[in-house]
Amino acid sequence: AECVSGCVCPEGLFDDGRGGCVEEKDCPCSHNNEWYSPGQKITVDCNTCTCQKGFWSCTEELCYGTCTIYGSGHYITFDGKFYDFDGNCEYVATQDFCGDKNSSGSFSIITENVPCGTTGVTCSKAIKMFLGKTELKLENKDYKEIQRDIGDDVQYWNRTVGLYLVIEASNGVMLIWDKKTTVFIKLTPDYKGKVCGLCGNFDDKSNNDFTTRNGLQETNALKFGNSWKQSSMCPDVTEEIKPCDVKPHRKSWAEKECNIILSEVFKICHSKVDPVPFFDACVHDACSCDSGGDCECFCSAVAAYAQECTKAQACVFWRTPDIC
Repeated sequence: AECVSGCVCPEGLFDDGRGGCVEEKDCPCSHNNEWYSPGQKITVDCNTCTCQKGFWSCTEELCYGTCTIYGSGHYITFDGKFYDFDGNCEYVATQDFCGDKNSSGSFSIITENVPCGTTGVTCSKAIKMFLGKTELKLENKDYKEIQRDIGDDVQYWNRTVGLYLVIEASNGVMLIWDKKTTVFIKLTPDYKGKVCGLCGNFDDKSNNDFTTRNGLQETNALKFGNSWKQSSMCPDVTEEIKPCDVKPHRKSWAEKECNIILSEVFKICHSKVDPVPFFDACVHDACSCDSGGDCECFCSAVAAYAQECTKAQACVFWRTPDIC
């Protein structure tokens, strides 16, 4: 399927993968199962790639890392690992106090998770952000500042963008909160490999993201998640909760609603961001939110996929007067 010289085409010409023969300079490039002509550009993260003679030539800017926490216990780490963890406690989402006990750091972000619905799944209720000696607590659609005695001065700014409250700090940490259950944490590339917590270590490798507080590699999301709880008084999570099994009567409704993620509406994005884990997460959330707010859970789950699509340069207009 690649652009290679062979017995398909006359001497000096190449098979272009579309049934034609072209000169080398006219070879197309492939990305996510789509073909691009020479000179066409695509955006990958914050870099631009240009198709040249069948190969991509990309700029090498260092990009912000993003960790996403949304709905009932869904996490996408800085390195893109997608997993679920339902714990009822406060957990370290990310911090740069890693390594030995006395290591110095400049920030820590804690998520407080509480049960949402009656099936036992949990949602992020409040976020605590420690920046030097300032503590910010984001809760009930608002945030308050608490000054502590220890730590450095780290400046920060806050602004509202659409649905989101954005807090940006001078140390390269940004937090974007939808005032409900979705949080995006963005870090500058300076933090690569220097952070730890539920968001992973931001070293561009997703296979070692389950590093526990003791620095051990885990394969199990529950053991990994439990290691990052803030208080030893909280119980450990021992089993993964499957809300659609607990509430089977909600399952068909959940699948029908969440099908928007797999539908034509998002077609432009399917080749750029795999919709399946987002669909599964949406069904999980729609089954579990059974004590009010079920539309909010569904909408947050679809919005999380739409957000990833936007990052991949696929803008989707999916909200309508009937949907969210």
